Amino acid sequence: MELKRVVVTGIGALTPLGNSVPEFWKNLVDGVSGADIITHFDASKFKTQFACEVKNFQIENYLDRKEARKLDPFVHYALASTDEAVKDANIDFDTLDRDRAGVIWGSGIGGLRTFIDEVTNFNAGDGTPRFNPFFIPKMIIDIAPGHISIKYGLRGPNFATVSACASSTNAIIDGFNYIRLGMADMIIAGGSEASVNEAAVGGFNAMHALSTRNDSPKTASRPFDLDREGFVLGEGAATLILEEYEHAKRRGAKIYAELAGGGLSADANHITAPHPEGLGAKNVMKNAMRDAGMVPEDIDYINVHGTSTPLGDISETKAIISCFGEHAFNLNISSTKSMTGHLLGAAGALEAIASILSVQNDIIPPTINHFTDDPQFDPRLNLTFNKAQKRVVRAALCNTFGFGGHNASVIFKKAE
Repeated sequence: MELKRVVVTGIGALTPLGNSVPEFWKNLVDGVSGADIITHFDASKFKTQFACEVKNFQIENYLDRKEARKLDPFVHYALASTDEAVKDANIDFDTLDRDRAGVIWGSGIGGLRTFIDEVTNFNAGDGTPRFNPFFIPKMIIDIAPGHISIKYGLRGPNFATVSACASSTNAIIDGFNYIRLGMADMIIAGGSEASVNEAAVGGFNAMHALSTRNDSPKTASRPFDLDREGFVLGEGAATLILEEYEHAKRRGAKIYAELAGGGLSADANHITAPHPEGLGAKNVMKNAMRDAGMVPEDIDYINVHGTSTPLGDISETKAIISCFGEHAFNLNISSTKSMTGHLLGAAGALEAIASILSVQNDIIPPTINHFTDDPQFDPRLNLTFNKAQKRVVRAALCNTFGFGGHNASVIFKKAE
């Protein structure tokens, strides 16, 4: 069976760096940090008091207020980024087969805000169970693709992927496979997360996972720096329109890049810590290249998972050197989480968009906040510190790794 080609024909993003793709990309290339003091709740008693929040977002631009109240913020974000992507792809669904268009969406946590509010309200009462009838439909992760499919009347594959921080990359890979196997013409794939709230900050603080650099939020996310001490929590959403190549050509769609391959693996090591030698990360990159029919020398850029944690960053660079050999030192490598923070289940889709735009524009966004070299990292690696770099990017690989040892990688290349 001959596999069909899959291309990206639309993108949308709601991020700590801007509420549209152009704004996000400009700030990414300019090395702007999206971190600041938390405004979503009073974090003054928390060890971490800052995050990378979405700013100046109005759901009323997408839904009337009554309908918006029935949805958790992670669904608000999903609908907003998808609105941009659908418009960007210039899709007229009335001219397409809606039975062959679907939605596959990732989130690591889903409606945590809703869960907090409902349980808090119950505990504040007299013990009589009085819950909002929308409690469960607002909270469950699969409700995001459900609402997207309802909005656009899409009757093809529709489900959610949950693999912690790899969730939306898994969604992209699943969409890729449905299309190339001939089971769909178009998949809206992506992820959303709205976890800047008391439970997430408190929970990650209890794990000692978050940076506590409250005196300097904008420099707190510092992947590969000697003084890195935890990730910065982020939020937002990102949407990719994946489309079968011939289908895209017939409707005259613009093509950003081709999705060349995807890989999956497991660390099988620890619930939160990566394999110390990056074995799972090495395997997932090898699997992605094998799937794409590529060799290491075909890749020019890696958008790394790079969360700014002491263990994670070093294991990933070990994996890159092990996987790519000498070519590792010809690559550009960068962590855009240094600017966006970590969007958890939405990270993969947003970083996929960063990778696609790198391929399209031949620009590598930087890893900002590098102050002090860490001798654990091979100095021959080009980690694109502090300033964007121009180079021809024929293909970019994007890594995402999740708690539980879930690893997912995708490769985008210039469309021919």
